[in-house]
Amino acid sequence: IMDDWPGYDLNLFTYPQHYYGDLEYVLIPHGIIVDRIERLAKDIMKDIGYSDIMVLCVLKGGYKFCADLVEHLKNISRNSDRFVSMKVDFIRLKSYRNDQSMGEMQIIGGDDLSTLAGKNVLIVEDVVGTGRTMKALLSNIAKYKPSMVKVASLLVKRTPRSDGFRPDSHMRHQ
Repeated sequence: IMDDWPGYDLNLFTYPQHYYGDLEYVLIPHGIIVDRIERLAKDIMKDIGYSDIMVLCVLKGGYKFCADLVEHLKNISRNSDRFVSMKVDFIRLKSYRNDQSMGEMQIIGGDDLSTLAGKNVLIVEDVVGTGRTMKALLSNIAKYKPSMVKVASLLVKRTPRSDGFRPDSHMRHQ
């Protein structure tokens, strides 16, 4: 989405009355999001090669996006000639600074990450900001020797602090 994008006029949409007076415009309509998630699911299945997937959902923001994405992945699996098993686990990431003011990251929740060994891992995040947290997570997960790791993100935040990290799959809206 470009900085000068004015958004869609509210008259084009129906939305809950309790938002009246609070909204000025719509940036990304729900239908576009649904369509893009379906396309992301197709791209992911192609990338992973219709193999079993261990989905790691990054809470809290990624929950709804992850649920929708997994539903589309399951639909693709059902309609293909190869059944794809999917297991979903949930993690939270906590960033903090230690005494040397080095950024550290703690992974909260989720099964023992050693179960990721030899698996195809799909990390699902709602928004990738600077990319530093995701790079730290990927580095942490790599220690457990998964077969493949992919990252799917609904949005990528444009920020001057970005380290250039881009998810393997994300919604591109320009």
